[in-house]
Amino acid sequence: MTDMPEDLRAAETAPKTIEKVSIVISKGSLEGVYPGLIMANGARMEGIEANVFFTFFGLDAIRKGRNAKIKVATVGNPGMHMPTLLGALPGMSALATWMMQRQMEKLDIPPIPEFIELVSDSGVGLYGCQATVDMFGLTADSFVPQVNGVITVGEFYELAAGGEIVFT
Repeated sequence: MTDMPEDLRAAETAPKTIEKVSIVISKGSLEGVYPGLIMANGARMEGIEANVFFTFFGLDAIRKGRNAKIKVATVGNPGMHMPTLLGALPGMSALATWMMQRQMEKLDIPPIPEFIELVSDSGVGLYGCQATVDMFGLTADSFVPQVNGVITVGEFYELAAGGEIVFT
């Protein structure tokens, strides 16, 4: 076994499963927030350490007064399979949001504020991006109580060390 190439020996000792994941949520729409929350919840259900880093408009998912009002982005969203002009019509975003929320209810997927509580209670770390908080003129009081803190990108990398980073 001593004549085995070093890269193969390293592969044998590498973990066979993911042990830690850090998820970045940067979009403030339903289709931008839910994938990260679902992945974080799934990670915890599998016993994987999980942290979520909210940046730019993704911060809306953890902002008081905003996280219950997040909508589907209908303009410029190729996944909607509709012309941008149609997506821009008054009420289209509200209609698409209502339809998506109904489908999620059928699948027992909670609304964002409840989902934030659920993942926090399961041990997911929730963090806001310091640069974005500064840019938008926010304070620690702007966020729901489940937020573990507002951290810099460097601190996020320290937190993510040794794990996978997923950008949704």
